[in-house]
Amino acid sequence: MDKLKSVLSGEEARREDRTVLETVNEASSLSWATRIKGFVACFVVGAAFTVLGVCVLFLPRIGLTLFIVFYTFGNLCALGSTMFLMGPLKQLKRMCDKTRALATTIMITCLVLTLCAAFWWKNFGLALLFCILQVLSFTWYSLSYIPCVREALLKMLATCMK
Repeated sequence: MDKLKSVLSGEEARREDRTVLETVNEASSLSWATRIKGFVACFVVGAAFTVLGVCVLFLPRIGLTLFIVFYTFGNLCALGSTMFLMGPLKQLKRMCDKTRALATTIMITCLVLTLCAAFWWKNFGLALLFCILQVLSFTWYSLSYIPCVREALLKMLATCMK
């Protein structure tokens, strides 16, 4: 009966026009408390992997490789944690906003280049450089969610450079 109602009311046609991300976003009908718990859990896992990466950095032979893997995975978890708060579609739209597009592009590029430098090119100096760029771009991206902070930071930096 519900199927018949949706076809007659035109909802069925609207459902077919939706993208995969819109369907996933609509299907995630989590309560606010569950979203907060998911955010905290994913963020804590990301922070734990980042700290674990720093802890294994000084292991002989495999320390730098493990650091790069754990650190990058930790950043991905921290970035993914915000999808619990907003939903995947809204998060992806906000990541591509005019104010965040450059920071998002640099951040994702650095994540990929870090892994390429470590595993494909075997250049650990370059991998560490990309890790540092990950930190800077992730910080710049995160600050874009707080109104006027990036502008104030740029003014402060300009004042310090004089």
